[in-house]
Parts: sequence; C-alpha cells; structure tokens
Amino acid sequence: MACPQCGAPYPSREKWDGWGFEYKSKTTILGLPLVHISFKFRPNRFPVPAKGIIAIGQFACGVITLSQFGIGIVSVSQFTIAIYALAQFAIAYSLVAQLGIYIHAGHGQIVKNLIELIGKL
Repeated sequence: MACPQCGAPYPSREKWDGWGFEYKSKTTILGLPLVHISFKFRPNRFPVPAKGIIAIGQFACGVITLSQFGIGIVSVSQFTIAIYALAQFAIAYSLVAQLGIYIHAGHGQIVKNLIELIGKL
C-alpha cells in the first residue's frame, strides 16, 4: 500500500489520484457524463463530487442525484437543494422531508412554506 522507504502511497502505480471508487460513463449529454458515481477522495483528502445527468455519491450535482449532500432537479439525499426532493433536510420546490422549506408543496415532520415564512418577517 505504501513504499517502505519513503511512504509514498501506491508507489507501483504510474498514476494515483486518490482513495475510493469512481465511475464515469463514456456516454455524455451536454458535456456531462450520463452516469457519474463517486465515493472517492483525492490525495489531499478532499472528496470528489459526482457530477452528471445521474449523479451518485457522498456529494452529487446533477439532474437526478442520489447522495448525502446533493443539488439537482430530482434528489434523494440526506441534505439537498432541488426542485423535487426526498430528503432528511431539504430546500425545494416540492418535497417530502423530515425538515424542509418548500415553495409549492411539502410533506413531512417539520416542513414550512417559504412564502409564508417570508410573510411572517
């Protein structure tokens, strides 16, 4: 896993760009991969966000996202900003969430309409 002399990680590899798993489909739409899955960290320990039409990972941005932290049109996430969201914490046009702020429709434990919140200020 590391050079016993200098401590370099993965010394036998020509190119090493971090820990974890990453997959990008070769098919692209508007310059974005159709599917991008990323559960990867760079050598500096920063996570690699998944960016694609379908984005899956700890951090994801895309049309359809499945993530812990996501931004997308349709998002299933723990924390998200989306148009349509299914999440624990969300800000969205329409959502189902434990905690959320919505514009059009919202269902969940503690969800509030943004227009009503602004009106109360």
